[in-house]
Amino acid sequence: MASLRDYTSLRVGGEATRFIEASSEAEIISAIESCGDSQILIIGGGTNILVADSGFAGTVIRLSNNKTESEIDACSGATLTIGAGSDWDRFVASTITRGFAGLETLSGIPGTVGAAPIQNIGAYGHEVSEFITQVRTYDREKKAIKTFTNSECEFEYRNSIFKKNPERYVVISVQFQLRIGQESTPITYIELAKKLGINQGDKALVTQTRDAVIELRRSKGMILDRNDRDSWSAGSFFTNPIVSAEVAASLPEAAPRWPASDGLVKVSAAWLIENSGINKGDASGGARISSKHVLALTNAGNATAEDLCTLARQVQQSVRKTFAIELTPEVNLVGVKL
Repeated sequence: MASLRDYTSLRVGGEATRFIEASSEAEIISAIESCGDSQILIIGGGTNILVADSGFAGTVIRLSNNKTESEIDACSGATLTIGAGSDWDRFVASTITRGFAGLETLSGIPGTVGAAPIQNIGAYGHEVSEFITQVRTYDREKKAIKTFTNSECEFEYRNSIFKKNPERYVVISVQFQLRIGQESTPITYIELAKKLGINQGDKALVTQTRDAVIELRRSKGMILDRNDRDSWSAGSFFTNPIVSAEVAASLPEAAPRWPASDGLVKVSAAWLIENSGINKGDASGGARISSKHVLALTNAGNATAEDLCTLARQVQQSVRKTFAIELTPEVNLVGVKL
């Protein structure tokens, strides 16, 4: 049996009953079908997951398929099909090296390409759904390949049809459409624009944008570093809450907020946490709020999954009591509840 603490960025989690590594589409399908109707947990980089101390009573399938296919056209740009097991940031870096633009603000996000559409990852004003054209999956229910167009993926803020149906679809590969060019997409995030020394809405070189994003993420402990326990996290533990206009209006004027769909408002989870009495460095057992960013719950070196859950509950309770807003975990919880 494999200890899942060795396969997650939080470095917690018990053993899996069975562990399979699949490095091709055929191996992925074979591994899934060999499990029948028993429990399956699909993992890639293990960077957005919190596994119970008791482990997982089923089969863990770790995707490592990294096949890449490219179609380049001077007019339409680059169409890239990337295996789900490919490292996300290495892929982003490769697009910039090859002269493509679009993904630069998503630099430094840990994990794999296959996880990107599930979570609809995003950072600094952009989401991966802006650049995805197709997602190829294995449908466990119909036991067949199913390819989704962008609109069929039902992308929302940190959500998708794949996240809504975690037991059904297994992402095998993702197709992206990128521009050919040296300029970034418009920089809409104020913090990043300031870092680049430009006005909000302006563009910058993709290389400069990537460097700036990496620096910002590192300053917040959001770049995984084996030697820095303050970065032993699953990234942002909570999503930014989407609330009604009335709830948003009840918050202090200093609370950051952004318009969302259907008249709703997205508010900053980090601001809510910091202003509810939670501080950087607060701890519970071996779990600790990062000294760099309150959204990152870290393993200070000897944390258990229960330590992290206890700390997460404390954060939720503090925000609920202060602002009557419920924080939702962004991290995938396996065998644990908040």
